[in-house]
Amino acid sequence: MHAPHAPRHVAFVVYPGIQLLDVTGPAAVFGMVNEVVARPSYQITAVSDGGGLVSSSCGLTLDTRDLEQVSGIAFDTVLVGGGEEDAITCQFANVRLRNWMEAQTHRVRRYGSVCTGAFVLAEFGLAQNRTVTTHWEGAGILANDYPDLTVNANALYVSDGQLWSSAGVATGIDMSLAMVEEDHGKEVANAVAKRLVLYARRPGFQSQFSPVLNAQARVGADPTFGTLIEWMRQHLQEPLDSARLAQQVALSERSFYRKFVAATGKTPAEFVELLRLDVAKQLFEQHASLKEVAFHTGFANTKRLTRAFERHFGMTPALFRELHVSAN
Repeated sequence: MHAPHAPRHVAFVVYPGIQLLDVTGPAAVFGMVNEVVARPSYQITAVSDGGGLVSSSCGLTLDTRDLEQVSGIAFDTVLVGGGEEDAITCQFANVRLRNWMEAQTHRVRRYGSVCTGAFVLAEFGLAQNRTVTTHWEGAGILANDYPDLTVNANALYVSDGQLWSSAGVATGIDMSLAMVEEDHGKEVANAVAKRLVLYARRPGFQSQFSPVLNAQARVGADPTFGTLIEWMRQHLQEPLDSARLAQQVALSERSFYRKFVAATGKTPAEFVELLRLDVAKQLFEQHASLKEVAFHTGFANTKRLTRAFERHFGMTPALFRELHVSAN
């Protein structure tokens, strides 16, 4: 049991080529708690196989302690950061690190990964029969290579019992804030977010990408639909049926429908609703009322907005604001 007011020890597993922000982002969150609560609440240690200075992917180095040097520390949380493919796969054969990580999972309250660090946990057999997330570029590969785990490719972070994982890079900050809230409550977590000048705290269920970014990534170099999507965003209060959209890009309705689905992966009606909901979330974050949001996003009334919001996000707009807007 954690002694009252005793600092919780957090270990970041470091290796050559690690993504620096995967370590420093979450570390900044835990470190800021000490300032917010005005006492040593977290003690942070970077560990590596061999200790000493370890170079990150951007060339900056981290000063680490060898795994044996920290054998006497009762860690509360152990996190593995991500890196490029070569840096990650080099750790797969690291028996010393594997043994240390396996031992830690039986001792710590929670362990996890940031970004592609999930591959290390999966390779070491530390994510079996669990749900995890990782960077969107690696989600499909992770699911294919390790069928004994479930990959949530959309979440910013996932908490599955003792195991936590985040989608990548900056989402490690979101995950760490959720850990802080678990340890110290929402008020402290929100204060840390404010000190770090974060725009908003993002809940784990939020998708890694908005429908606009997804669509823009899919349409690629084709300027037709990229321009149309931006036009749609600017005209959400107006009727946006297939006929209107086809006219906007000078295509027949039938040809437009076929090409739009091929380019975006969504029907025009599906995409319009997703776009309206994406903007609705942004307006809620700016403290707009339900009636104002319904008006500005083109929903006929608040009931239709609420039903669509619940259908896509699994919660009411009121709950979304409670979870997501209180940090602002």
